[in-house]
Amino acid sequence: MSLRKPPLRDVHAGLGATFTEFGGWDMPVEFDSIKTEHAAVREEAGIFDVSHMGEIEVAGPDAEELMQRLTTNDVTNLGPGDSHYSMITDEDGTIIDDTVVYRLSEHVNAEFLFVPNAGHDEEAYDRWTGYRDEWDLDAEVKNVTENFAMFAVQGPDAPDLVAEAADEQVTDLSKFEGKFVAFAGEECWTARTGYTGEDGFEIIPPAEYAETVWNLFDCQPCGLGARDTLRMEHGFLLSGQDFDPDENPRNPYEAGVGWTVKLDTEFVGRDALEQVSEEGPDEEFVGIKLVDRGVPRHGYEVTDPDGETIGEVTSGTMSPTLDEPIALGYVPTEYAEAGTKVRVVVRGQSKKAKIANVRFLSDDR
Repeated sequence: MSLRKPPLRDVHAGLGATFTEFGGWDMPVEFDSIKTEHAAVREEAGIFDVSHMGEIEVAGPDAEELMQRLTTNDVTNLGPGDSHYSMITDEDGTIIDDTVVYRLSEHVNAEFLFVPNAGHDEEAYDRWTGYRDEWDLDAEVKNVTENFAMFAVQGPDAPDLVAEAADEQVTDLSKFEGKFVAFAGEECWTARTGYTGEDGFEIIPPAEYAETVWNLFDCQPCGLGARDTLRMEHGFLLSGQDFDPDENPRNPYEAGVGWTVKLDTEFVGRDALEQVSEEGPDEEFVGIKLVDRGVPRHGYEVTDPDGETIGEVTSGTMSPTLDEPIALGYVPTEYAEAGTKVRVVVRGQSKKAKIANVRFLSDDR
């Protein structure tokens, strides 16, 4: 099967980007270097093409009920222009995907827009329409992923850059707020959201205007490589790696996102998660810092000091900001306290490590 391509694939190639397959998409992994792009976002600003993310619109009289019953957070708390982070879980409470749900500020085509991860848009569409029909709800669901591009402008200078590019006021938006904003005369859904731990905006232009909007921003173009190191430093989950319903099934309490679960609402998986909430998870998502030299990678074993396997690294890198090897993964609850001594097996060698706050940049150093 051929890879899906973002609208600006040829533009990125012209900028010298190298590409990788991600979620069935052919996406730029870096333009200059991961370190250069990472530093630009932490210190100034960078722009990411994240058009591989899905876009699903939901409209109709029962749109709110459908969203409420298929995501763990409480959509009734969202006013026009509000958004929140939420989980999509199965009957057992296992995370299928994580998503951002937007309640659109103007009813142009839909009341809600939610963003599944790369390669999950068709699966999400099928899930939403399947349950809609089973529950006999009056809602229209559209997979509009191919109709739009999606850019993320991130970093301390991002608000000023977006304000300069926009045809109207945009910095009045607070975190997780959005509205339709004109860029070069074209209305784009624009929200103060992102995946880097820095301030910034995500902009969703129609695909045919993607290049026009992209060219408004004179800042470092960034690929998925820097996006990965940036999100790891802030302990953000990566779907398919830090959780996977088949390979690494996890519930929100294990994954450290139990705050997205509103048990006073009715949703698929609620009863199972109520039990986990009462009993507590057996394992927890933690940060890990290597004390010895080495770089932890996905799949590496985590052991206790005596060499007994207790967990596994799900994400790992050499942190460009901290210049330290860091990792994310799951360990039994009794090992989850920050400062607990563990070991990580790196290429067959046991390396000293310690448990840390998953928000590495706020960790005491």
